[in-house]
Amino acid sequence: MPLFEKCDKFTLANDYRAQGIYPYFHELTSAQAPEVEMEGHRCIMLGSNNYLGLTCHPDVKAAAIAAIENYGTGCSGSRFLNGTLDMHILLEKELAEFVGKEAACTFSTGFQSNLGAISAIASRHDYILIDKEDHASIYDGCRLSYAEVLRYNHNDMEALEELLKSLPIDAGKLIVTDGVFSMSGDTCLLDRIVELKKKYRAHVMVDDAHGLGVIGEGGRGTASQFGLTDEVDLIMGTFSKSLASLGGYVAGDAKVIDYIRHNSRPFIFSASIPPASVASARASLKVLRTHPEMPKRLIALADHLREAFRAREIPFREGKGPIVPIYTYDPIRTLKMGRRLFDEGVYVNPTLPPATAPNECLLRTSLMANFTEELLDEAADIIARVYREEL
Repeated sequence: MPLFEKCDKFTLANDYRAQGIYPYFHELTSAQAPEVEMEGHRCIMLGSNNYLGLTCHPDVKAAAIAAIENYGTGCSGSRFLNGTLDMHILLEKELAEFVGKEAACTFSTGFQSNLGAISAIASRHDYILIDKEDHASIYDGCRLSYAEVLRYNHNDMEALEELLKSLPIDAGKLIVTDGVFSMSGDTCLLDRIVELKKKYRAHVMVDDAHGLGVIGEGGRGTASQFGLTDEVDLIMGTFSKSLASLGGYVAGDAKVIDYIRHNSRPFIFSASIPPASVASARASLKVLRTHPEMPKRLIALADHLREAFRAREIPFREGKGPIVPIYTYDPIRTLKMGRRLFDEGVYVNPTLPPATAPNECLLRTSLMANFTEELLDEAADIIARVYREEL
């Protein structure tokens, strides 16, 4: 039948499976940690976003268990109706205070946070300006909004200004950018973006999924890193990375957040975050506030890995955060290297188009704050050997 013809013609995954280089859906039989058990053997986990290593923290696990004992396993409804717990309200207040905003609204996933906030705020006759390397959830939020979407080349502030110049000065304009870009690991040029925001009477939203717990004062994210918290209108983040849970949030002025709560379809029509996830996010945030040195340790480990790559002549994309992408360029070579590394005990994320530009494929590595330098050196030795042999 015509509807499923595309499914019959989709053979790429099976082609990769036949070649033994299919990179997805590897099965874990242990928790997210620097060393994991995956499909029967030990792997050094260089492919997790568990940046602060809190998924196994005793306080975080205890909080999740206690929440299930007190509240059960789910809320059985949306936040709008029967699904708001006192824990949701407390978490929102704590998040808003931590990132320096008046209020916050939590969503069931990080993806929904972008989908729900962007589609509620921007509408017909408005304009959204996005970096071409922004996350897929930003793109989908734009599609749902009905606003006109304009893209500029990655971190190209001259291109962004040209787009802003072309728009009516009184039109609604929202610049949406990743704070820390998920594939490349580099940071947006927030100081320049804020200058353009002021010059052209726009607003700014920062997706800090990979910035919270990583950069800024005590891990408060990109706006904090630049000293521009008051100039960023909306700050989005997720719980599935540094906060060791599942869900997401958007923080901003109280009146804006209240509008999103009452107009965001992904928020209104989704079941609320389950108790264990709320509790683990709150507990992780408490650990981060109590130990502001954790992000510094994470960055120090990332610097160590970069130096290890330099010493072994492994080409990588420069940056400052815990994402350290290795250049592999060609898709098949990338998949072969990813498979060999997996077989030899290092798990990385092969990254192909459309997540990268054509012929700019990467092996994305990412770190946790509970790694040791010795474990990173072991991984770097394996990567260097495989890289040379696959040239």
